[in-house]
Amino acid sequence: MLSYQHEYHAGNHADVLKHAVLALVLRALLRKEKPLRVLDAHAGSGLYDLGSREARRNAEFEGGIGRVLAAGDAPAEIAPCLEAVRGCNGGSALRRYPGSPWLARSLLRPADHLVLMELHPQALAALHRLFGHDPQVHLHARDCFEGLPALLPPPERRGLVLIDPAYEDKDDYRRVVELLAACHRRWATGVYLLWYPLLRHRPGARLPARIAALGLRRVYQVAVEVEGEGHDGLRGSGVVAVNLPWGVDAEIAALAPWLWRTLSIQGRGRWSAGWLVPE
Repeated sequence: MLSYQHEYHAGNHADVLKHAVLALVLRALLRKEKPLRVLDAHAGSGLYDLGSREARRNAEFEGGIGRVLAAGDAPAEIAPCLEAVRGCNGGSALRRYPGSPWLARSLLRPADHLVLMELHPQALAALHRLFGHDPQVHLHARDCFEGLPALLPPPERRGLVLIDPAYEDKDDYRRVVELLAACHRRWATGVYLLWYPLLRHRPGARLPARIAALGLRRVYQVAVEVEGEGHDGLRGSGVVAVNLPWGVDAEIAALAPWLWRTLSIQGRGRWSAGWLVPE
């Protein structure tokens, strides 16, 4: 389905959690000198104008990255994400928000590579404008459910895969688990981040248990809910990580309660973080 447009939601609380985790994982992987490859299975547009009609319609970023930037007690664990946000704004006021492609590219070194998969024509055109002349970025107009396993393992044999579909189709909740299993069979040592939304009457809350049942090792989960379970909209989101780099679990566990306190609507919702399957 190609009707989803992330421009309406860029910088919201779900983006903040996903990108904070992504930045921490990338920073950990980059501590080793060997080159790596990042594969973004649902790249989106890469960079979002928060002054656009779409972004201003519900101004979801005000309750997400806006709150984080306004907080006076931001912990060190959110710094890598905020550096990317400030970087794409030139250090000035919040006008743009970096999607995962922009965030990842801003961190990579000269020998690293970024693979972006996207099917939406508008988003794909935006990616070409941003990265079309960048030799370290490889664009694929390809369905990740079909094409992602074929790109694994990467030549570098190091890196991570980000899986974060829009979940417009209820069947995607099943398909992402199957996709993760297929990718892991081809590249068992890769780091995988699977983002999922928490919505009423949708099975997102069951995704971590389904992934834990795959028989994989080192499976970690974090979730931040800013509204109660009876909320009709997006009450929160989570990330399941497979092969999380050493030490990042402690960073996420320290960050999650702060994100909840900062993003929660009048103290509603909750947070959770911990190992689903240890070593």
